[in-house]
Amino acid sequence: MNNKWLNYGGLVLVAVIWGANFGISRLGMESFNPIVFSILRFGLAVPFFFFILWRMEGSVGIPWRIVPKLALIGLIGITLLEITVMYSIKYTTLANASLLNVAPWPIFAALFAPLFMRESITARLIVGGAISIVGVCFVILGGGEGFNLSSENMLGNAMAFGVSIIGPLFNLSSMSLMKQYSALRVSTWTIAFGSLFMLPLTFGAWGETDWQALNMGHYLSIAYNVLICTVLAFVVWNACMFKVGATRSNFFRYAVPAAAVAAGYFMFGETITLLQMCGAACMAAGLVWISIERKKA
Repeated sequence: MNNKWLNYGGLVLVAVIWGANFGISRLGMESFNPIVFSILRFGLAVPFFFFILWRMEGSVGIPWRIVPKLALIGLIGITLLEITVMYSIKYTTLANASLLNVAPWPIFAALFAPLFMRESITARLIVGGAISIVGVCFVILGGGEGFNLSSENMLGNAMAFGVSIIGPLFNLSSMSLMKQYSALRVSTWTIAFGSLFMLPLTFGAWGETDWQALNMGHYLSIAYNVLICTVLAFVVWNACMFKVGATRSNFFRYAVPAAAVAAGYFMFGETITLLQMCGAACMAAGLVWISIERKKA
C-alpha cells in the first residue's frame, strides 16, 4: 500500500481514538477528579514511552542543549493545553468548547507553519479545509445544544479558543525537533516534562477522588487513556504528521467530533441527527479531497 495512504489512515485512526475517548473519559471521571485523571493518563504513560524508546532505539537520552526546548514544549503542549481543555469544558457548553477548540485549530496551524518550516498552502487544501469546516460545524451544532454567546460562557469560550492556538504551536514546535530526533523520542520527553509540571497541580485533588467507588470500568478507562489514547496515539500522530505535514494533518482532527458523536450513540444511547450525518459526510469529502492531492516534483 502507498505510504501516503498509510499516513492518512494513521491520522484518521488517531482521530477516532481521541473522539471515542470523550465517552470513555466521561465514564472514568464519574469518580476521578479531572486533574487527577489527567495526571494518571500522562504520568502512567511515561514509563511505557521510555521502555518502548529503549527497545526501539537502544537509548533514551537527549542532548542537554534541547532540554529547555523540550521542557517548554511539554509545559505548553501537555500541561497548559490539557488543563485549558478541562476548564473550557467546565465553563462553557460542550458545543461551544468543541466548536471553538476544533474548528480554528487547522487554520492557526496553516498560519503558524511558515514560522517553523516550509509548507505550501494549495488551492485544494483551502477548498478541502473549507468543506471540512462546514462539516464539523454541522456535526457539533447538529446535536441541538447550539452555540451560546451568553456572558456566563465567555471565560470558557476564550479558553476553548485558546486551545486552538496553543495546540498548533505544540504540533509545529514538536515537528521542528523531529527533523533531528524520532517522533517517539520527542513524544516521550515532551510528555515526561508535561507530566512533571502537571504533578504539583494535583496537590489537594487526590482526596476529591472517590477511590472506594472505583470499579473495573474505571480501571479500563484509565488503561485506554494510557495505552491507546496516549502512548499509541501520540506516537502514530506525530510520525504521520511529520510525513504528511502539520497543515494537512491538523485538518484530520475534524474527524474527532464525528467519532465522539458515534461514541455517545453506542455508549450512552444519544441520538444522531440527520444534520450530523450530513456534516460527517461533508467532512469526510473534504478530507478525501485533501488526501488525493499529488505532491509536486
